[in-house]
Amino acid sequence: MTAIRVLVVDDDFMVARIHGGYVARVPGFEVVATAHSGADALAGVARHRPDLVLLDIYLPDMSGLEVLKALDDVDVLVISAARDVPTVQEAMRRGAVNYLIKPFTVTALAERLQQYAETRRQLTAIGPEARQDDVDRLFGTPSSTAALPKGLSPATCSLVADTLREAGRDLSAAEAAELAGLSRVSARRYLEYLCVAGRAELRPRYGTAGRPEHRYRWTG
Repeated sequence: MTAIRVLVVDDDFMVARIHGGYVARVPGFEVVATAHSGADALAGVARHRPDLVLLDIYLPDMSGLEVLKALDDVDVLVISAARDVPTVQEAMRRGAVNYLIKPFTVTALAERLQQYAETRRQLTAIGPEARQDDVDRLFGTPSSTAALPKGLSPATCSLVADTLREAGRDLSAAEAAELAGLSRVSARRYLEYLCVAGRAELRPRYGTAGRPEHRYRWTG
């Protein structure tokens, strides 16, 4: 799996180094460069083509918001002491994927990086066209479908659904359990729910003797 390439932008050399160290501790991420001004940030993006920029707002030559407006084809996570609502709102308008207010913990940054990585993974798994439930997950929109039965978790349900969809073929409960890292009993409960919800279908496979094997296929 290719690492997510990150450019760290902060006017303070030591802070940029610390943030780079935080990023390096998160599996799946690598820092390709640091920058300490708006001009250096734009040049760094052009040179290194990172996937993600950690961008400060307070830079010596221009506002980070100006940098954000000038950037194309790169995602930006704003990291700044600026906490006024107009700045946060402007960052959202200009496409920031998240906004982290200084000071923060390494855990807080790691959570946002992992969330970003998961969003990229979901986009890759969706394929050429997205359904509404795919878009709802990406944007964090509550699903319009009925609540899950008692004892079932939305996160695990999404995991099983993704496993079944990405398999591209029918799976038994045991196969789905192995791929998702769950017990066979748990996987079967979620697979049965997906069938009831109309997102999967049950396909019995008849052998030479005994009861047919239940197999499940994603239908969306």
